[in-house]
Amino acid sequence: MDTQNGLLLAGKVAVVTGGSSGIGAASARRLAAAGARVVVGYNKGEGRATALVGELVGDGHRAMQIPMEDSAQIRSVAAAVRGEFGRADILVNSAGFTRMIAHSDLDALDDALIDAILTANIRGPFVTIRALAPLLRQSGNGVIVNISSIAASYGTGSNIIYGASKAALDTMSMALARVLGPEIRVVCVAPGVVNTGFVPGRTQEMMDKAAAATPLKRAVEADDVALAVMACVTHLRHTTGSIITVDAGRHL
Repeated sequence: MDTQNGLLLAGKVAVVTGGSSGIGAASARRLAAAGARVVVGYNKGEGRATALVGELVGDGHRAMQIPMEDSAQIRSVAAAVRGEFGRADILVNSAGFTRMIAHSDLDALDDALIDAILTANIRGPFVTIRALAPLLRQSGNGVIVNISSIAASYGTGSNIIYGASKAALDTMSMALARVLGPEIRVVCVAPGVVNTGFVPGRTQEMMDKAAAATPLKRAVEADDVALAVMACVTHLRHTTGSIITVDAGRHL
């Protein structure tokens, strides 16, 4: 803990992809409240990201466009973080993409949608990690938190390829934990159904039904996931290559 102001992350810099809404925005708020300067990454939500930066506790925060499909732009952002902040200590890969398609409707899961999901959920996070790894390594105590899903383990989720993409993210995270240690830890946080607008077409009735099916009988909120992200960063100091589940017991 920082002895001057009591903030766990004072002096640290955190980059959050998909930071303009949902789990990413909740994580950005928690990281800033703990003293970190936060880069709020966005794709199309520039207005939301800019507004969020203005709301965060502390100062020195920035909104930067980090589109998962644009590797060159991701490399440019890594260079901008180095130039402006001189460091990066935390990366939260929260950006992702999906569409709700019945698992039985194989034809609706066309090639273009498959490619878009895999690019956003696998290639994009890998490229972001690759671009920021030198800065995270220089930190000496870097942390990468990848936002996965329990769909990875149970073959569930908004569509078949979404679950497969998160399974790939889990496997990729284990491999990265091996090669990036000891300077960088890599952890996955796997939520169940989260009460956000991430999945187009998911109704409140669906949310209520999912919550009722859990032992805890309550919906997982974005901030619940953000608290798990914070635990990975600040308290689970000997945890790497692991998956932290946040699903109100839905997996049981």
